[in-house]
Amino acid sequence: MNGLTVTRLAREAGVNRETIRYYERRGLLPKPPRSPGGYRIFPMGSAQRVRFIKRVQELGFTLADAKELLKLRERPCAACPQVREKAARKLEDINKKMCELKLMHQDLTRLTAACAQQGGPDSCPFLDILESDAPGNPIQRNQSSPKSRAKDTTQKLPRRS
Repeated sequence: MNGLTVTRLAREAGVNRETIRYYERRGLLPKPPRSPGGYRIFPMGSAQRVRFIKRVQELGFTLADAKELLKLRERPCAACPQVREKAARKLEDINKKMCELKLMHQDLTRLTAACAQQGGPDSCPFLDILESDAPGNPIQRNQSSPKSRAKDTTQKLPRRS
């Protein structure tokens, strides 16, 4: 029987065996036939399919997205607009996350600086700010998301006096 065992497929695809088994359970890899000895024998193109799934994940897509992209891959010409739309949405999500991460970075930079400049034996400005319920505390994520803080420039972290 020609094909790849789980171990060989994992080696060729650059993943571990559990990844192969997981993809199989999730329906990303078709159930392979078994050898007379009971081993699963995957078709020769399976390593390329696994690498495709890994690349999709590296771009931030979910396994559900990967499954959909695999289906669309079967008819690439008809699928191109759908793939482009999915990629554009993912790019928009990434841009939003990058903005949020930038704001988090700014907050942490200021908090760390405040802690280094004002910290004393009895208090820690970093912890004090996190604990504070004062209006305008920019670290209150439930009331002030990074997105809303990006629009409202009046909210600032305390500066050194």
